[in-house]
Amino acid sequence: MSLKPKRVDFSSTWTELQETVKGVITLGSVARSTWNDRFSDVYSLCVAYPEPLADKLYSETKKFLENHVSQELAKVRKGGDKNLLSSYHDSWKQFSRGIDYLHKLYLYLNTQHIKKQKLSDAELTYGSLSVDATEQMKEIGELGLHIWKTQMIEPLTPDLVNLVLEGIKYDRKGGVTGGSHFQSDSTIYGVVQSFVSVEEYKKKGNLDLYEDIFESAFLSATGEFYREEAAKLLQEASISQYMEKVIQRIEAENVRSRKFLYPSSYQKVTAECELRMVGDHLDYLHSECKPMVSGERRSDLANLYRLLKPISGAQQVLLEEVQGHIRQAGIQAIADVKGDTVHIDFVENMLRVHKKYRDLIQEVFQGDQAFVGALDRACNAVINHREPKTQSKSPELLARYCDSLLKKSSKGISESEIEDKLAASITIFKYLDDKDVFQKFYSRSLGKRLIHMQSHSMDTEETMINRLKQACGYEFTSKFHRMFTDILTAEDLNAKFSTFLSNSNTDVGLSYFIRVLQQGAWPMSHSGVYPIAIPLQLEKTVQMFEAFYSKQFSGRKLTWLHYLSNGDVKLGYTNKQYIINMTTTQMAVLLLFDKSDSLSYKDLQETTKLSEEQFPRYVQSLLDAKLLLNDKEPLEPGSTISLNLKYTNKRTKFKIAGTILKETPQEVEATHHAVEEDRKMYLQAAIVRIMKSRKVLKHNALIPEVLSQSKARFAPNISIIKKCIEMLIDKQYIERTANSSDEYSYVA
Repeated sequence: MSLKPKRVDFSSTWTELQETVKGVITLGSVARSTWNDRFSDVYSLCVAYPEPLADKLYSETKKFLENHVSQELAKVRKGGDKNLLSSYHDSWKQFSRGIDYLHKLYLYLNTQHIKKQKLSDAELTYGSLSVDATEQMKEIGELGLHIWKTQMIEPLTPDLVNLVLEGIKYDRKGGVTGGSHFQSDSTIYGVVQSFVSVEEYKKKGNLDLYEDIFESAFLSATGEFYREEAAKLLQEASISQYMEKVIQRIEAENVRSRKFLYPSSYQKVTAECELRMVGDHLDYLHSECKPMVSGERRSDLANLYRLLKPISGAQQVLLEEVQGHIRQAGIQAIADVKGDTVHIDFVENMLRVHKKYRDLIQEVFQGDQAFVGALDRACNAVINHREPKTQSKSPELLARYCDSLLKKSSKGISESEIEDKLAASITIFKYLDDKDVFQKFYSRSLGKRLIHMQSHSMDTEETMINRLKQACGYEFTSKFHRMFTDILTAEDLNAKFSTFLSNSNTDVGLSYFIRVLQQGAWPMSHSGVYPIAIPLQLEKTVQMFEAFYSKQFSGRKLTWLHYLSNGDVKLGYTNKQYIINMTTTQMAVLLLFDKSDSLSYKDLQETTKLSEEQFPRYVQSLLDAKLLLNDKEPLEPGSTISLNLKYTNKRTKFKIAGTILKETPQEVEATHHAVEEDRKMYLQAAIVRIMKSRKVLKHNALIPEVLSQSKARFAPNISIIKKCIEMLIDKQYIERTANSSDEYSYVA
């Protein structure tokens, strides 16, 4: 065929073309040769000479399609209301396929004539509002669908929608009511899908028809159905049954949505069901929260959580109940802990509560972070609970718990169990507000374990320190690491001392092992050092080590902590030979009986040079061990103390050092006091840092910044922060500004 434009008789060409168009739109039989000829006719009309006939072809095709759809409408109506859906669906199936073929037949008209006159997507989106997109020419496929919408769907809309809604309602009721005139699922789906397909070609608002004529009516009908359903269920069922049935209804409606509706409606339908069956009855559901939570009815709680979760703010009451319940369980778990195992009972009871409710949240609430947060707040409240004007005992108890596990004395417990318990204790540590108090007590107990070689395992000690570092940062554990270094370097130092003695041909007459501790790292202050006249047997070793150390490290000063030292004393006056491990201070008292079997209280005290406060404590420890005897009970300044020459013991080697090393209430108080002093220094440093960067700051802005910087270590009282501000004003680090009493400026 020639592509050259030529004169074309429109009437005769259209007559032939119209027959083929009719065959295509009704899915009739069209021969391939006829199709090709008509394809050429469309081209010829579009490029006709002297005037292209494309507009005329478009106009006649439009009239044909309008006429065809009008006839289809009459046919559909003729079938009556009973068959309206199936008649419409059959007609739509034929027309939608036919118009697709027709679109292909008119390919040249669509691409070369209509597309060039259509507005671009950008013009439609951003162009003048005066342009009506419906007025511009449509490609033949779009034109057919538009005619179907205006001449078929719009006249039938009320009837079609009502019948579809009735069909879906029939399906909701399980197909047990109504007559047999309801259509198949595929028919209902096909009709609903036609509301979408008929405008699918649009770039913008392609779901407008579906949403306007069907979705809004469907959502309204759905809401009404489930409003009635909820009212009926509430009268018939218990709360447990009601929730189960609501979940079943929602799940069934989700399946139904996928059977009948377009995907954009799925979530809207679910939300409507939830609103009518849950949202409208929140007061009732909330009123049942407390008994469910207090009874820990897992199945009911899981259902309630599932129902409340999609509705904004609906979970709050459940969250508060869960948090309150966990808090109460925690308080009950630690309410009666007392005695020597108070630290073990406190930590392990609290960990049991935490694990129980963490598992419950995972299982019942699917690990929802909101409920994990409720667990955290509840545990935080219990662990940091304190009576008015008292400090929380939790940091001290946790430090004691760790100490009990890390000591050699932890019997009947395997290495792996110790590791597991220590790892679990970090859970409690993370909840502590006053981590600095824990740090002080842990430091003291670590120091004692390291000095007295009481650690269960150095590897376990190091692992625990690394856990604390991971939870709270390197700065928190830096002193612990330095303490470790001192212990590890002690062996090398003693080897060098032995070489020094050997080189100077000196024999000190006893076995020794000396540790040198960095004063800044260890929790031993000079206030704990009290005067003592050390035994003559030790003097030579002390003098030689001081000479050795001053030669090794010039400018360093040694302070002997005899109260932390211990050694073995061999008894030579008893029937059996005993080797007893005791502190240097106990040794200083006992060795005075080397030349006398009996000494007065006064002589002993003057010779040892112990203070009136310390002396009775050490003498009493030897009396309790039955190594010494007292002529008067209790021990008093007028007492005479004598050596127990008839001393016996089942064991020939044992310790009495531990009796004097137990922490006294005064030491606990001193630790708390040290914490308070450290806090004041920390807060002052934080205030200076903040003021140095800000230069000028209001009081109400400074306080939150200080709290923010301190929260990782402790939760300071506002009154302490105010005191620290006053101290810094006195020290002239900061000053009040001239114009305001509640504003501070940094003094450079």
